[in-house]
Amino acid sequence: MPVLALRWSDIDLDGGVLSVTRTLEKSRYGGLKFKQPKTQKSRRTISLPGITVDALRLHRVEQAELMLSLGAGWNEDGLVCMKGGGGPINPPSLTSSFTRLIRTLNIPRVRFHDLRHTHATQLLKAGVHPRLGHATIAVTLDLYSHVMPGMQEDAAMKVDRALRTALGKRAEA
Repeated sequence: MPVLALRWSDIDLDGGVLSVTRTLEKSRYGGLKFKQPKTQKSRRTISLPGITVDALRLHRVEQAELMLSLGAGWNEDGLVCMKGGGGPINPPSLTSSFTRLIRTLNIPRVRFHDLRHTHATQLLKAGVHPRLGHATIAVTLDLYSHVMPGMQEDAAMKVDRALRTALGKRAEA
């Protein structure tokens, strides 16, 4: 899970970007293992919205306060998402916590991974290419083709408008 492997050194808050350079997974033997993302395209730089940068700045301050309060008990891995003592979060633990939160909020069942799909779908509907780290754009488009029909109609109208303008013809009513 890339979000659990994210370190502060991967984030440029002033530049508003983060780099995905590693993932975290539970190993076959029960331990946690940082590793390279699956594909070269999975290693990517992502521009962050200002509200996210603001939230990360606040989180960093809160994390620094926790680090000071724990002193020698702090495990300094530089992780953005970490357990109370600074160490990595076990990916299945995050999934379980998220599931409990969903139940507590009494909202329809949604998996943690579904957040990624929702985000990608909303970006596509807004006409923004989601950089999800798939090996090819074809993989992304195959996964999100359910969003494409309305986008294709919109694209056709825009192309029609541009061509008519270029050719000096009026748009059909």
